[in-house]
Amino acid sequence: MNSREKQLESFNKLLDVMDELREKCPWDKKQTLESLRHLTIEETYELADAILDNDKEEIKKELGDLLLHIVFYAKIGSETKDFDLASISDSIVEKLIHRHPHIYGDTKVTNEEDVKKNWEKLKLKEGKSSVLEGVPKSLPALVKANRIQDKVAGVGFDWEEPQQVWEKVQEELSELNEEIKLGNKDKIEAEFGDVLFSMINYARFINVNPENALERTNKKFTKRFQFLEEEAKKNNKKLSDMTLSEMDVYWDEAKRYFK
Repeated sequence: MNSREKQLESFNKLLDVMDELREKCPWDKKQTLESLRHLTIEETYELADAILDNDKEEIKKELGDLLLHIVFYAKIGSETKDFDLASISDSIVEKLIHRHPHIYGDTKVTNEEDVKKNWEKLKLKEGKSSVLEGVPKSLPALVKANRIQDKVAGVGFDWEEPQQVWEKVQEELSELNEEIKLGNKDKIEAEFGDVLFSMINYARFINVNPENALERTNKKFTKRFQFLEEEAKKNNKKLSDMTLSEMDVYWDEAKRYFK
């Protein structure tokens, strides 16, 4: 049996298990598209964590959880005769072929940027009234800002050089500083948003994923702070009773320890 046959056999087993659970398990029988939604979001974040940790075993497990969710949604759709795995698969195959005319047609491309620009043009031809239509409203703001900028860049609305974007960051920081001096809370928030938006834009120009970068810093800070807590505990000290200078000693140790 070749690799493709093994994969299909394994997938068929998953479909059989899903059918059986939907028929016999009280919890699985009760689930709806809506009830699974928040669980799917949670599983997606767990996969994202595993990818950032570069934990291949955990990535495999989390991909399995997501695959189960897709099969679960397809099973529910087949029961209502709205969609099933075949129509889901047919739909994405059709889209992939249509969105890759440089592979399945006569379109010529020279690099990744050409491909992205073609995608946005094709999406507009498919009936979308805006290139931003495909950005989910429920995305976290940082991820959404990155997607918005990526989308508009795909149709040529973009800076030409990283230095221009960095100058924009400096300009936004200056405007934020002015509003802080004036003390208008609403304008401070607006300018702070502009600073973040321009920094996310700059990240794109230096090939940094801002979500991944921030999450790396979150993890780094968490490790260092928990080290600080453990060291304080070893010395029978409570953080609430320590001065900032005392905590800084442990913080510096943490930085050396996790360097």
